[in-house]
Amino acid sequence: MTAAVAFPWTPSLRVPDPAVRVLDPRFARYRLPHARLERLGGGMRWAEGPVWFGDGRYLLLTDLPEDRILRWDEATGTLSTFHQPAGKANGLTRDRQGRLIACEHGGRRVTRTDYDGRITVLADQYDGQRLNSPNDVVVAADDAVWFTDPPFGLASDYMGRRGAAALPANVYRLDAGGELTCVAEGLEGPNGLAFSPDGATLYLVESRAQPARIVAYDVGADATLSNRRLLVDAGAGRPDGLRIDADGNLWCGWGGGEGLDGVRIFAADGTAIGHIDLPERCANLCFGGAHGNRLFMAATGSLYALYVNTRGAPWASDPGEDA
Repeated sequence: MTAAVAFPWTPSLRVPDPAVRVLDPRFARYRLPHARLERLGGGMRWAEGPVWFGDGRYLLLTDLPEDRILRWDEATGTLSTFHQPAGKANGLTRDRQGRLIACEHGGRRVTRTDYDGRITVLADQYDGQRLNSPNDVVVAADDAVWFTDPPFGLASDYMGRRGAAALPANVYRLDAGGELTCVAEGLEGPNGLAFSPDGATLYLVESRAQPARIVAYDVGADATLSNRRLLVDAGAGRPDGLRIDADGNLWCGWGGGEGLDGVRIFAADGTAIGHIDLPERCANLCFGGAHGNRLFMAATGSLYALYVNTRGAPWASDPGEDA
């Protein structure tokens, strides 16, 4: 697979790129005046879960319907198959040791892949019941793995494996010792999640709420969640995955049609401050590149990138981004 795929989209020749819109003056500092949106490759059916491997100068992302993990190499600019089949993997991240952590819709589990290729199952059941379809995942500063478990992958064999949910749609935390606890339960489509740079706040997308929303929780010293509050009412928008920059802003994969498809950026107070227009709905994203200032966006059938004037939070979004 290469990046040379016919697609009815032409990058802008103008700078600043009109696809990068300032909705609030606070976003102006993050838009680089000479950076333009790039399409790095295509050919996916539903692109998800990008994660940056700085030590190898490559990005991994998933393509659920094709049951594969893809690799984009910075040096060559090419896409290739990294692993197939892949358990209908969705969200990806890295742990504190740089190993790949994957949420598998098909396998209904969370796995870790070591550098030698060995795969370890981290979690596949809770309270004696199978997980639904782990969706997105982050690793906290204490090495705990946090993940969402909606029933999305049980609806069809296209994005997962048809089946019945045995558990509510919950958020789980797997501590460094291997103990799995439910930290938030009975949610309306828990999807993307991320921590604030200081780890004191957890942000969570509830994509099946009407309208969809982003909520925030306080994270206690004992890793319990409290003070749930509405941060963003998505209105006509369709939020998915999200990542946090070093200043605490939320960069969220967004959909809803023309004018909404792309990435919506929010300040920590929930104000929409910027938007990156894409010709496809964006599912998930991550920061990466040599200096952590390149935003990679997995959007339906394509992978896009944009240099921005910020970096991913050191550990709150994808551990290892700055490796």
